[in-house]
Order: sequence, then C-alpha cells, then structure tokens
Amino acid sequence: MSVKKVMVIGAGQMGSGIAQVCAQAGYQVVLNDLKTEFVERGLGVISKNLTRLVEKGRMTAEQKQDVLDRIRPSTDLNDASAVDLVIEAAVENMEIKTKLFAQLDKIAPENTILASNTSSLPITEIAAATNRPEKVIGMHFMNPVPVMKLVEIIRGLATADEVYQTIEEMTKTIGKVPVEVNDSPGFVSNRILLPMINEAIYALYEGVATKEAIDDVMKLGMNHPMGPLTLADFIGLDTCLYIMETLHEGFGDDKYRPCPLLRKYVKAGWLGRKSGRGFYTYE
Repeated sequence: MSVKKVMVIGAGQMGSGIAQVCAQAGYQVVLNDLKTEFVERGLGVISKNLTRLVEKGRMTAEQKQDVLDRIRPSTDLNDASAVDLVIEAAVENMEIKTKLFAQLDKIAPENTILASNTSSLPITEIAAATNRPEKVIGMHFMNPVPVMKLVEIIRGLATADEVYQTIEEMTKTIGKVPVEVNDSPGFVSNRILLPMINEAIYALYEGVATKEAIDDVMKLGMNHPMGPLTLADFIGLDTCLYIMETLHEGFGDDKYRPCPLLRKYVKAGWLGRKSGRGFYTYE
C-alpha cells in the first residue's frame, strides 16, 4: 500500500496543521471542511506558519508557494473518492465521527485507509461504523502539529498489520515519530496527561494553592515547559472535560471523575485561550 494523496477533514487548529506537514513532505492534500470560510481560515493559518519559516530562513518563498499549491480546498466529502488516505480531524464527538466514517466508507475507494485524529475515543467503535474495519486506524497528532514530533498510532481491534505499517512509514516521511498504542480510553498520552491536569484543577478547587503556584511547582519542580493549568487553557477546557468524561465512562473508575470546577468553567463559557478566558485571562 502506498500513500500519495491525503484528504484531511476539518480545517481547524489540528486539521490545518496536519495538512501543512503532509504538504511540506510532498503529499497532495485535500483540505476539507463544512464551509468555505472554515477552509480559507485554515489555509490562512498554514500560510502564516510557512511565512514564519521563510522569515527564519528555513524555507524559500518559492518552497512556501509549492507547499500551498499542493493543498486543494474542499467542502465536498465526495472528494474522498480520489485519495489514498483520509485523516479525520473533526470535533471530538463519537456520533459525528461514526456518521462521518460511514459516509467515507461509501465514498472512498476500497483500498483507501481511514484514519482518525481522535484524542481519546475508541478506534474500534469508529471502525465498526464502516465495512472496512481492517483499514481504520488512529493517528493522534500532538498540538501544535507542525512543531510536535509524536504521533500515537492506534490499532483498532481489526486493524490490519499492512495498514499499520503503511501509516507508520507515512508518519516518518512527514518528519514525525510514530509510537504504537493499543485501543484503550485516552490511549497513552491523555490517559496520563489529563488526570494530571484534572488533579491540578482539584488542587485549585480545594484551595491548596493559587493557579500561579500550582503551575510554578510543575514548571520549576518537574521541568514541565508549561504548568498544567496553562496547558489546560491551551488545550481548551471543553476538550479537557470531554476527555475526562471519556476516561470516566470508559474505565468506570472515579479516579477519572472530572473536577466540579472544570465543569463550572465550561458551563460559564470559560474555555481557555480560544474564548479569551479560562484559568487565566487572554487578550
């Protein structure tokens, strides 16, 4: 199996980053979203990222244009009929993802691999919405995609070895480090990271320390590049809550119970950087 043309579904922060790294590696990319304005916004982010590389001397203006020329905008899911790999980076919601994969299964050629960038949802359940579960796999990129090296590659119950090997090799060609993970709630990254963030929120909720103090302890004492509450704001508090709920439901263990303060902030619309306010306030 070989991958030459990739479709990325979802032109938001993750999807645009995935499209960028694929195009930089020489792949033909179709960047798809529900509305033209969403795709244009994603392309604008990619162009801005590439301009930064040009300014730093890591890329020429001609190379930047070549990368942009390899990305084709799309608002039609039927464009999946001419690609070797689809990477879905839509909203983190099982109902939306299974509906999308069922549609893609009907549109994409039978050899096309269907991958999900889900950060916590079961690949096996997503694959069950298709008639090709052996060709469904997880590709969990880290944020920001152009910078972070890791891609968790998640095997569903039925994922074929050949499909895994194809995705592992493709991940290396885009300059990332693939790590094999079995299908389990939160995989490895979020099973470990989100409970730590949730515990930091509990420490704030219970008045153990201020938000600044909690972040300083983890930065200065544990050598983390940013504190857990700052990181939660960066990820999005709604996303943190959703992943904690997925872990809580998936394992049935109260150690994964989301902190009430996290729920309160999400209900208030304090979602972190993207809304201008979370644990911290952003201009």
